[in-house]
Amino acid sequence: MTMTGSGVRPDAASGAQVDAAPVLSLHGAELSFGTRKLWSGLTFDVKPGEFVAVLGANGSGKTSLLKVILGLQPLSGGQLTVCGHPVSRGSGEIGYVPQQRRLDASTPLRARDLVRQGVDGHKFGFSRVSKRVRFRIDDALRQVGAEEFANMPVGVLSGGEQQRVRIAQALASDPAVLLCDEPLLSLDIRSQRTVTSLIDQRRRMRGTAVVFVTHEINPVLPYVDRVLYLAGGRFRVGTIADVFTSKTLSELYGTPVDVVHVGDRIIVAGVPETEDIPPHHEEPRDEESKS
Repeated sequence: MTMTGSGVRPDAASGAQVDAAPVLSLHGAELSFGTRKLWSGLTFDVKPGEFVAVLGANGSGKTSLLKVILGLQPLSGGQLTVCGHPVSRGSGEIGYVPQQRRLDASTPLRARDLVRQGVDGHKFGFSRVSKRVRFRIDDALRQVGAEEFANMPVGVLSGGEQQRVRIAQALASDPAVLLCDEPLLSLDIRSQRTVTSLIDQRRRMRGTAVVFVTHEINPVLPYVDRVLYLAGGRFRVGTIADVFTSKTLSELYGTPVDVVHVGDRIIVAGVPETEDIPPHHEEPRDEESKS
């Protein structure tokens, strides 16, 4: 899907198609585990080409939100639609980029084999790669600049290169929505910039909506259209200027939070690192995730 010649007006400052129907819509959404509500009354739409950053302390429900959109976790209440219909597990309309974790050096899969899983990974067994599937694999690798190591074992690639391949895998089905779960963790600054630039390029060129979970706003600051901030069972949706203020974050957390804008960076002080997590709830709290 392209943004030119479509009769849809793109936002001049981003890739968002402001007059288009939403590709992702939550209305009165609620997610509870036992007696604890992670969030409730969550209502917002994501338009084609829009970049939405999701932030909040670890345990606030960011990864759980992605699980809901992926069809892995049912809502406790409210509605969710993707491209106008109820979400289904394994939908080709949704691409998913997981947290960056190094693959073992002995992993036998080539980069193109991993990308292929984004096209027909739902099928059982192995089959000959058709011309159509080969084209989609090659196109996805090209989009992320990974053609040169397409036939290399993924285990020998650098962390940044592996993450490029994961993005290609997520794009291979030509999704309308790209979900990114802390994809910059453990990457150096150069690789972080490369990854965010690739995702931004995709949403601008193809109109793919991006929902980007992160614990740090600054690496994605140049690309964000809106922020969804989750905290203490409450939330705020708005632009950077709307959400990243001392008043707004202090109200969300119920404790003084200082927000300072320094040049092209935002410094936030006083935000709790974690929230209480109910038993058997799988919101990650490992060493690699301090979201």
